[in-house]
Amino acid sequence: MVATLTGRKAVVAKLGMDAHWRGAIVVAHALRDAGMEVVYIGNASAAEIVVAVVEEDAVLLGLSSLCGNHLAECAAVLQSLRETGSDDVAVVLGGAIPPGDLVALREMGIDAVFGTGTPLKVILDKIRELVAIQEVKRQS
Repeated sequence: MVATLTGRKAVVAKLGMDAHWRGAIVVAHALRDAGMEVVYIGNASAAEIVVAVVEEDAVLLGLSSLCGNHLAECAAVLQSLRETGSDDVAVVLGGAIPPGDLVALREMGIDAVFGTGTPLKVILDKIRELVAIQEVKRQS
């Protein structure tokens, strides 16, 4: 089950005050080139990220972190999504993520984690799969 990304919306954000930007921009451009409408909000708090997801009716939320704050920040974003009833969005995380954190991230609700250097094709293929799953859930 693989979905086309054309016409679907994604929100891409950097967690908290993370100063990096290149990876998030590269992925946002790849999503756009694959047909998604991408809203890049840069650095944002959990509340700001969730407002963007709700306002844009996004099917995908891409989070980026290189500074080690991903566990606390992802937990806050996922909690805010649940509180607003917007937890039907696929959530992916990219950046410098220690392998020891992968289980905790998956258990809290992150759908996929992409380490630095993950090929764009791998990212896009997984996102297509996740979007297809989310669309089935939304239709149920």
